[in-house]
Amino acid sequence: MRNRKPSPLTAWLTSLSLVVSLATGIMVSSDAHAKSAKTPNNGPHVKVSSDLLAKAHGPNKADVVPVILQLNGPMSGGLNALLNSNGVHGAKQVFKNLNYQVIEMPASLVEAVSKFDEVNFVSPDRATQSTGHLSATTGADLVRNPVTTTTTTTNSLGVQVTTTSVTPGVDGTGIGIAIMDSGLYQAHTNFFDKGNNVRVVYSKDFTGENRTDDPYGHGSHVASIAAGNGRVSNAAYLGIAPNANLVNLRVLNSQGTGTVSGILAALNWVLANRQLFNIRVVNMSLGTPAVDSYRDDPLCKAVRALVNAGVVVCCAAGNNGKNAAGQKIYGLIHCPGNEPSAITVGAANSFGTDGRGDDTIATYSSRGPTRSFSTDANGVKHYDHLMKPDMVAPGNKIVEAKSPNNLLVSQNPQLDASVSGADTRDQMYLSGTSMSTPVVAGAAALLLQANPNLTPNMVKAILMYTAQPLANFNMLEQGAGEVNIEGAVRLARAVRTDLVSVKPVGGALLKTSTPPTPSSTICGYTFNWSQGIILGQHWARGTSLITKYQPVYALGAIVSDTVDISGGVIVSDGVVISDGVVVSDGVVISDGVIASDGVVISDGVVVSDGLELGTGASAFDFGVIVSDSLSDGVIISDGVVVSDGVVISDGVVVSDMIVAAQSAMTGGEDMLQDNIVPDDGTDCLSY
Repeated sequence: MRNRKPSPLTAWLTSLSLVVSLATGIMVSSDAHAKSAKTPNNGPHVKVSSDLLAKAHGPNKADVVPVILQLNGPMSGGLNALLNSNGVHGAKQVFKNLNYQVIEMPASLVEAVSKFDEVNFVSPDRATQSTGHLSATTGADLVRNPVTTTTTTTNSLGVQVTTTSVTPGVDGTGIGIAIMDSGLYQAHTNFFDKGNNVRVVYSKDFTGENRTDDPYGHGSHVASIAAGNGRVSNAAYLGIAPNANLVNLRVLNSQGTGTVSGILAALNWVLANRQLFNIRVVNMSLGTPAVDSYRDDPLCKAVRALVNAGVVVCCAAGNNGKNAAGQKIYGLIHCPGNEPSAITVGAANSFGTDGRGDDTIATYSSRGPTRSFSTDANGVKHYDHLMKPDMVAPGNKIVEAKSPNNLLVSQNPQLDASVSGADTRDQMYLSGTSMSTPVVAGAAALLLQANPNLTPNMVKAILMYTAQPLANFNMLEQGAGEVNIEGAVRLARAVRTDLVSVKPVGGALLKTSTPPTPSSTICGYTFNWSQGIILGQHWARGTSLITKYQPVYALGAIVSDTVDISGGVIVSDGVVISDGVVVSDGVVISDGVIASDGVVISDGVVVSDGLELGTGASAFDFGVIVSDSLSDGVIISDGVVVSDGVVISDGVVVSDMIVAAQSAMTGGEDMLQDNIVPDDGTDCLSY
């Protein structure tokens, strides 16, 4: 790190950071206990979503609205009587595995309903919509073929003994990936196995359109990124886990939109059927504005239930990284990407090259922190303020499977890659965090094939620990960095396989005493791993994260939430994080360097060491969020989480609350070249 004379603003940031540390508490001692998820600073929180509550007190409060009722037990006679007296007879939908009900009721009734003890939370049934050479640039090609290792040792007689071992390659075989999207065009060549069997093992519609194909065009593309084979164009468009099984859960309709209740129905189905199809990974390239705190939001809680059941859930960060003027915006991570237990994925731009030295963060990729909130009895908002995304993956101008006559290409002809004249082999472009998310979903499938005993939290930690930090971008833009499948699979293979029955806190995590070398070389470019993981508002770093079993790796714990981890102690006592791990005090990194106390780090990024002043601690409810350099300006104001003078109230974009596919549908950012490889109709089976 270079020595620089701090500017007056930097010195001010340093002073502010010390105030932040005193105001919020760093929580590193053995006596620091997590706050209860249900007891904010000013008493019990309101059990109705803020937008639904506003409607309940507005001029249209008599309107009948669909709401999601989260229950902690059976309905009482009093609640049943209240609903029946207002003309509500029975639930529209019941999700038994989640204990949710979808009920239509007058908006004026929601506040009274929320006061019953058996009601956890009431929220609207919001609408939803979908928000390079991937296998090479992500390192997936490097783990697909068997690896032969030869070692020579000297025995007790002094004789040298040479042994050869073969580590099988990984391609997703046996792992089920559930694609929650707009359906799949199952006849596409990308979805066959080498025996010409379709790898889409189950399909179900949750939109009410009674079809499971893909008239919108988003789902087939997403599924092909995660698990497309390399038959077309000599494997130019090879997916990440080309032999994984796909479960097609159609939650977005022909226009690419859906509802929260539709997605909840699909998540509820996965909870009930995950073992039947060995669903170990769920991909959600969709989202809706994150309004309610993840502790209350029904989508977030359903995702948490899946993760606790052993399923990795990958969610798109969203595509709200810049405004119409091209200026960076912070704080617009979408739901359910604001859920701590999910792997939230932002988009990187590889510029169409396999080498990773030129990779950047796509300007449209949503940045953290999460701005979902709860409201206490005094009307004070308590923001989640979690560092997201968790990582990034290539998501710009990705070429993958095209479903025939789909709406996206019909409305945007430039998305047609014109690879083949055959519908079953043609490809299309799409850009967005919708495309980067299935890259990570496919990577998770490879890790679980390499080591089936990994928990979702271990998968997430391994992916973050081995990620490549990208220069000139802070953690609110890239999380731990860009996904590195070569390093992640290598580390996953080194993890003990007997941790299902034995989980010694602080005990050995690896099969050997020597951890893997923390660097990777992909397409001739060598880089160091991040060697850390995100812990909510903190950054944990150190080899103990992979050499010692960490309690947060267990089912039921939360890697990325230092506020509520089973009511336990935050760090440094062997309950949540064992010894040997360095935990930051809420800072942001760049180039893999931790910046604390407001210092200026080597690439000119300036950050304070506290992202949150703590509600009620100051006139400001949010701390310092800066763009890439001080020249962009710093804004600190109530509810403002954007740089360059752009103000978005409370960090939430006013929208129609549609859950949408997270794709920049009209194309992405510039590429050095398009690298389109025409298909000659010959199947490549060497993938």
